[in-house]
Amino acid sequence: MTTIATFGKFIFGAAAIGGAVGYGSIASSPEGREQVSAHLSEAAVFMGLVRARSPQPGDSWGGCDDARAAGTAPIYSGEPGYRENMDGDGDGIACEPHY
Repeated sequence: MTTIATFGKFIFGAAAIGGAVGYGSIASSPEGREQVSAHLSEAAVFMGLVRARSPQPGDSWGGCDDARAAGTAPIYSGEPGYRENMDGDGDGIACEPHY
């Protein structure tokens, strides 16, 4: 049983390394780098690490739900669309994510 488990770990490790090398090889061309960059950007937005859209001049939101739906939340003090009444705790960050 131990031999089978060890073999399974080896196969899983080899597959993971092969997948990483294969995915990395995509980035060897300009088109591949754009593809990898797009996937990483989508993942970063999904995980809440970056905004989908930076605030733009003239942005004005009816509330945080609208700003979140547009992908611009959170909005920092001094950025277009920031309003103190949207900053519930007064820390200079409006429409913070709910955790």
